[in-house]
Amino acid sequence: MSVAMPKVVFVLGGPGAGKGTQCSKIVDRFQFTHLSAGDLLREERAREGSEFGQLIDDYIRNGKIVPVEVTCSLLENAMKNSGKSLFLIDGFPRNQDNLDGWNRQMSDKTEMQFVLFFDCAEDVCVTRCLGRGQGGSGRSDDNMDSLKKRIQTYNNDSLPIIKHFDQAGQVKKIDASPDADEVFQQVERVFLASGF
Repeated sequence: MSVAMPKVVFVLGGPGAGKGTQCSKIVDRFQFTHLSAGDLLREERAREGSEFGQLIDDYIRNGKIVPVEVTCSLLENAMKNSGKSLFLIDGFPRNQDNLDGWNRQMSDKTEMQFVLFFDCAEDVCVTRCLGRGQGGSGRSDDNMDSLKKRIQTYNNDSLPIIKHFDQAGQVKKIDASPDADEVFQQVERVFLASGF
């Protein structure tokens, strides 16, 4: 008997749109495993003796997107090591290169279900990120300078990817401006309607 291919939901939205918060609620309610591309990169950057640590550090500090081969390898290892079959991949694919790399490396190993897109006004996102930084998030990129770069990167690189999936009818759009519980009511409806 063959093992079912892992089912993947891509979770996209601007910095501060609430992706992490909503992912933890989805994990609790629907038993998905949450893989944050950013967290995996930050862990790899901090890992003693990592061959990619310095490279990842340079990219993150400059608000740039880490090469896709690195990110896909980290995601694939995390999926294998989890022993699970339902995954939320948060903050990926972030640009055309990410999407192409995923299609090359992972599309025949996974079943992409849909893109969960957290649509949130830029001013709300900025306020949330700065609040998170002041609250001691420990993230080197929760400051105004990095945030401006991250928002610009998101607008230039990530939005076209969301549009690409939307044209293919694969986007479930969520209004991420209200409070977390209200947002999750929308999320819950999407997952239930999708058979989870």
